[in-house]
Amino acid sequence: MNVTQGQLKGISSMATRQILAELVEIHGARTGRVVAIESVGGVDAARRVRDGEAFDVVVLAKDALEKLEAEGHVVAGTRVGFTLSALAVATRAPAGPLTFADEAAVRAAVCGAASVGYSTGPSGTYLLNLLKRWGVDAEVGPRLRQAPPGVPVGTMVAQGDAEIGFQQTSELIGVPGIVLAGPLPPSVAFETPFAAAIATRATDPAAARDFLAFLASPETEAVKRRNGMAPA
Repeated sequence: MNVTQGQLKGISSMATRQILAELVEIHGARTGRVVAIESVGGVDAARRVRDGEAFDVVVLAKDALEKLEAEGHVVAGTRVGFTLSALAVATRAPAGPLTFADEAAVRAAVCGAASVGYSTGPSGTYLLNLLKRWGVDAEVGPRLRQAPPGVPVGTMVAQGDAEIGFQQTSELIGVPGIVLAGPLPPSVAFETPFAAAIATRATDPAAARDFLAFLASPETEAVKRRNGMAPA
């Protein structure tokens, strides 16, 4: 093992928390490099980077990372595709899973639910736009329940605060007390691309670049799929 001194510090959204925890362990065992990544709500992560908090690596939804790059908070040209996370729907375990034959079935489930949970991240934005596309945003709006940053929508569903919930598959997998619905029909399916980049305040850009190359490498594919994601 080629032992490398120093520790990298990173920040990510909650969607990639579990997968990064696994990959950090693999990378550390291989290089001796400790990578400490804090996973918080994506909105909070971007705010902390903008506020000047020092990180070596930033892992966020691609569009959020592009904004940080444009603002000069991550190093231009260092962004790499990390993973793709599909939107999923969860219900409380005793209710049993939903099945969706087509887009009309998804719309009926949303319009018929007493409350609908959604996130502050890309999946939440997508759901709001979907409601507008269907023309039911005014009807469903009063029944929407937005999860606070860093709180999984699945937790709200499990606790009965939302009858159904929309969020990234990776954030719903493993949440006790919920079941995932059948796959969303292609016409309403949605994938969020996540990316990683070197922060402008990185203390060891070379080591950060090596870690990013590992995150984007083919050898991480099995870990991504096991966590409900796909290679970018």
